[in-house]
Amino acid sequence: MELRQLEYFVAVAEEQNFTRAAERVHISQSGVSAQIRQLERELGAELFDRSARTVTLTVAGEAALEHARAALAAAGAVGQAVGEVTDLIRGRLTVGMVIGCTLTPLFEALAVFHKAHPGVEISLLEDSSDRLADGVRTGAVDLALIGTATATPDGLDVLTIISERLIAAVPDGHPLAKQRRVTLRDLIAYPIVCMPPGTGLRAVFDQACAAQSLQPSIALQASAADAIADLAARGLGVAILSNSMAASYRDRLIARTIDDVETPALLALIWKNAHNPSVRALLVHSRQAFTDFLGLHR
Repeated sequence: MELRQLEYFVAVAEEQNFTRAAERVHISQSGVSAQIRQLERELGAELFDRSARTVTLTVAGEAALEHARAALAAAGAVGQAVGEVTDLIRGRLTVGMVIGCTLTPLFEALAVFHKAHPGVEISLLEDSSDRLADGVRTGAVDLALIGTATATPDGLDVLTIISERLIAAVPDGHPLAKQRRVTLRDLIAYPIVCMPPGTGLRAVFDQACAAQSLQPSIALQASAADAIADLAARGLGVAILSNSMAASYRDRLIARTIDDVETPALLALIWKNAHNPSVRALLVHSRQAFTDFLGLHR
């Protein structure tokens, strides 16, 4: 039994798919399958039920999973302990970033981190905020930059980067552009252009509408603020953005704070394993990069 076999086993169990697991561990699908088969022969039991499209754990697989995770964590801790003593961090770090994010401080932090710790292999993953948060909880992602509607996601540590009110943005000539104040009830008379479910902005908007039993007409969805602004500028709907997002489109859109949505949309760094020296080091660089960025843009 080898550690790499346990790593592949955990990857397949968490991804529930051999192809995605192979992409995650950076080898071919056939390689993952062969190593899993070899592990099953050594253990004398099948670990996965492969009869359906989604791969699921057998009873034996469920019994083995936590022990496999513990073995990998213990092996990683040995390297980390030695690395900290010798002031050298090694290993792999998976960083997540919400789709459509246009802020660059995280890239600056990664660049500084890579220069300081070249022995760490960095992977960057784009996904929805909800999926990234789930990835951090399971350990598939070490640290992620997400949009969220809550400052305390369950079971995670959080560093809030930006906290902003929701904005309705419309082109000049739109009826809402003539109003000094805009409420959710004003908005539901028009089609809405916003981010998809799974993003922080959408969660804040949906929760606010549900609290007032309002059902907005979501006409178009896009993951990037640029796309949302372009669609709204062409008269296809009212854009729902954060304050800093809307500020980038003042030449095309008129922004109005949504008065009765007081819950802010948050951009935050989340992590779970603060004992990981790579995570601790990247957090230090990230705090500095975002502090510098926000200081320049105030």
